[in-house]
Amino acid sequence: MKLSAELKSIPNMLSILRLILVPVFLLLLLFDNYISALIVLAFASFTDWLDGQIARRFNQITQLGKILDPMADRLFIFATLIGLTLNGNIPWWLAVVIVLRDVLLAVGTPILARHGYGPLPVHFLGKAGTFALLYALPLLLLADIWSTASAIVLPLAWAFAYWGIALYWLSGFVYLGELSKLISQERKKSSSI
Repeated sequence: MKLSAELKSIPNMLSILRLILVPVFLLLLLFDNYISALIVLAFASFTDWLDGQIARRFNQITQLGKILDPMADRLFIFATLIGLTLNGNIPWWLAVVIVLRDVLLAVGTPILARHGYGPLPVHFLGKAGTFALLYALPLLLLADIWSTASAIVLPLAWAFAYWGIALYWLSGFVYLGELSKLISQERKKSSSI
């Protein structure tokens, strides 16, 4: 499928819409407009679910979509981390632990490209970690907005956060293992020639 056709697919258009909403969401967070930020995030989460459903049901899974969808998820996570950290809603260490994993994996991208590979396929553990973080961060925000429910919301939010961090890092080690395996295979091929 050509890039122009991939751009016009409904799932990819929904992913692009989510990418456009990232700075809107971040600005709302930074200006303490938490309820509007949560509405934007809820809408973005719905479009994330919807684009996956459409892509699978109507066989519209594309190479571009495999890049756009996780990129939108990560950017929403980063925007949330930036906004909540700067506003003092979450401790800085939470942002650092999550961002460090992605920095570690970003180092592997040029190595993959040098060996002729694109991004590694998304692993189930990565999806589960992202899912948990995409629940944890809004719940942490919700606990600040709805203080009377914080006794219930905060433990749930932190449970999702810790599970998300653990799964996120575990998936990072799986990706590094796959990267190492690919490099090892490439070295064996080049040494046998």
